[in-house]
Amino acid sequence: MCKQYSLTADLAELQNRFQVDKIAVPYKPRYNISPRQHVPVIVSVNGELVLDEYRWGFVPFWARDAVNADGMSVHQDPAYRKIFMRQRCIVPCSGFYYWKTEGKKSFPVRVVPRNREVFGIAGLYDVWSDPRGKELRTCTMLMTESNSLITSFHNQMPVILNQHSMGEWMSQGAMDTDRLIPLLKPFPAEAMEAYPVTPAISNLELDESHCIEEMNLKVAWIKE
Repeated sequence: MCKQYSLTADLAELQNRFQVDKIAVPYKPRYNISPRQHVPVIVSVNGELVLDEYRWGFVPFWARDAVNADGMSVHQDPAYRKIFMRQRCIVPCSGFYYWKTEGKKSFPVRVVPRNREVFGIAGLYDVWSDPRGKELRTCTMLMTESNSLITSFHNQMPVILNQHSMGEWMSQGAMDTDRLIPLLKPFPAEAMEAYPVTPAISNLELDESHCIEEMNLKVAWIKE
């Protein structure tokens, strides 16, 4: 699963990378994003790609907050099938966090592309109203099996879309699961790297630039 990530790109980089047509909300870089927070999401509205803000984690009737969904089976799940076909989005990301365990000790790592460019994670969104009629807009990330880099941290990783697959994923005409499912594959391990960061990221209120700085493990706090 992916439960924390960062988005450090500036607005111009986001617009260029994702060909955003419209900015619907104020934007600022984030260094330690966690579930149930409102996060930048790219959705398609009347043929335009819009940078908007959604709450990370579906609020389904069948379970607790659904922060991540299994990309390989989501199209078969009755709870997700219609959303998968009609309500796809992209979650912009600059790097995501995992905890690495060595013996009885563990420390956080940040996983990033080797080129350090912002990338898009395949997501789904949903909109519902509470009993008082207040609208709640939510999103979830799709996960796939880990590549050889991530497997030492976890057996799943976010679905990272390349430039071509982002267009397919956001296409209003791409309704056939035979076209969509092949997009939900692991990103090549050789194009990624991981480095240790401060254990302070476990404080979900912390959202500062030092969250993404590389940590020297010789002086880092190690969780026993």
